[in-house]
Amino acid sequence: MIKDLLGFMLRAAVVLTGTAFITFALLWNAPGDPAQAIAMARYDALLTEEVIALIREEAGLNAGFWAAFFSWVGPLVVLDFGRSAVSGQEVLPSLLAAIFYTFPLAMAGLAVGTIISLPLAILATKKPGGLFDRIAIAIASLGAAIPAYWLGLLLILFFAVQTGWLPAMGARTPTHAILPALTLGLGVAASLTRIIRSGILEARRQPFLPAIKRRGVSSKAIGRDHVAPHAAIPVVTLFGLELAFLLEGTVMVEVIFGRPGLGTLLVTAIETRDFPLVQAVVILTALVFVTVNLAIDIVYRLIDPRIGEPDA
Repeated sequence: MIKDLLGFMLRAAVVLTGTAFITFALLWNAPGDPAQAIAMARYDALLTEEVIALIREEAGLNAGFWAAFFSWVGPLVVLDFGRSAVSGQEVLPSLLAAIFYTFPLAMAGLAVGTIISLPLAILATKKPGGLFDRIAIAIASLGAAIPAYWLGLLLILFFAVQTGWLPAMGARTPTHAILPALTLGLGVAASLTRIIRSGILEARRQPFLPAIKRRGVSSKAIGRDHVAPHAAIPVVTLFGLELAFLLEGTVMVEVIFGRPGLGTLLVTAIETRDFPLVQAVVILTALVFVTVNLAIDIVYRLIDPRIGEPDA
């Protein structure tokens, strides 16, 4: 177990370091003058060469790529994200405030997707190849094919513009989260429905199940003790990855629905070339992926203790 934990920590360090380097390199080599973008965002006025030069010196843009990279990544080791190049405020409070909006929305989208996909997949497997099974597959395929931004606009058009039932923009009340959560959840439901359905059908085809039935074990017990654990392994993988991807998916959804959060924060930071803020959001996202992978490994071992055991 200790060996596995050390291996995980090594992989996590490599992923986070690589993510930090690639993000910094992309920002550094992006077209345009980052000092001018920062100055425009900070002062919102006509700028002189002196002001731009001052911003360039203040942001460390004159130091060169490697010097600027190591000056940023060094404090990051102790979770010091530095200060925003635009506002001058510490990045961490802004990051935590954005998470307060994004994480509940991601969890709501995951809940919507689970509530839709679980009964749909179970009903579809009652009679594989039947009418309801084909309908479930068609719904899942349609949900996977529709882009989130287009679905979000359709929901706004119907529920906010045409009927006025739900608000479209902002995050002032819980009702403001309904349409964004539906936009995220319907995409999740499409993926989960197909994986849960396939997992259940695959588990029912296991060669040992007929022998268990001949021993007089009830169908309910077989489903609970044998089919469900076997089908849960691919579902756990997708469930964890969907949670991580939802935190990224909220970038577009938050922009569409005018919600504050990591997505809006990231888009604004990219537009203003706010290096510390962009990298903080990206590093946080990478950290979520790493943590989710660890959680998936742990859940695997709880579902099937044979996973991770050395081969005989």
